[in-house]
Amino acid sequence: MTGGQIAALIAAGAFAVLVVFLIVMLLKVTKVLTRVSETVTEANKSVTTITNDVDVLSRQVEGLLNKTNVLLDDVNGKVADLDPVFRAAGELGESVSSLNAASRGLTEKVTSVGRTTAKATVASKMGASALRFYQNRRQTKDKE
Repeated sequence: MTGGQIAALIAAGAFAVLVVFLIVMLLKVTKVLTRVSETVTEANKSVTTITNDVDVLSRQVEGLLNKTNVLLDDVNGKVADLDPVFRAAGELGESVSSLNAASRGLTEKVTSVGRTTAKATVASKMGASALRFYQNRRQTKDKE
């Protein structure tokens, strides 16, 4: 065998090894691409399921928000109806407070009049006693 033939044989062997490596590599790449394809298919199914679930939830939340708005409007209406009641209760409290103040004033006046009357009664009794004393004395002088 000549040197050129040996070189050609080595080149052919190297090319055969290269082809074997390429075939192994292509088989591995094919397996990876198959797995990636399966993963993408599963992801698409999951996204579809999640999208459907989100649509259902979105409709339910919208209904819940509508009911909440109706309930809030009802509560606001009832609070507006109760507002005059609270105002009337506040005015009633002020009236009761004014009535209490007036009652205290009247009580103080009655107490004051009672004290004055008591003083007048004592003075009246003293005056009556003095008048009797004077009359008794006069009668005694007239008899003498």
